[in-house]
Amino acid sequence: QVQLVESGGGLVQAGGSLRLSCAASGRTSIYAMGWFRQAPGKEREFVAAMCWSDGNTYYADSVKGRFTISRDNAKNMNYLRMNSLKPEDTAIYSCAVAPYDRYSYNLRVKAEYDYWGQGTQVTVSS
Repeated sequence: QVQLVESGGGLVQAGGSLRLSCAASGRTSIYAMGWFRQAPGKEREFVAAMCWSDGNTYYADSVKGRFTISRDNAKNMNYLRMNSLKPEDTAIYSCAVAPYDRYSYNLRVKAEYDYWGQGTQVTVSS
């Protein structure tokens, strides 16, 4: 089991920045941690992911160049730095863990992730 707790959301003006944090606790072998977001009336969508072993990162086209995912392995923490925020970035952001239990992964797909946090609200005003 893995417990995930996000923090760092809030209200920011367009063009501003926020840093989201995700703290993981519990016992499982982590293959990757990812961030997804869900805006009102929309499906949950992939934002970013990082492989725990080699640090490879993946981003949605809509956030590439503006968002950066990073980690602190020692603390089992994952971060999402969001710059140049736009009103369309408004959503509930959730972190998730893909456990190390299979041979291949598509980290852009939410079904790959077994554990999810409750989410943190990010609101970007115009």
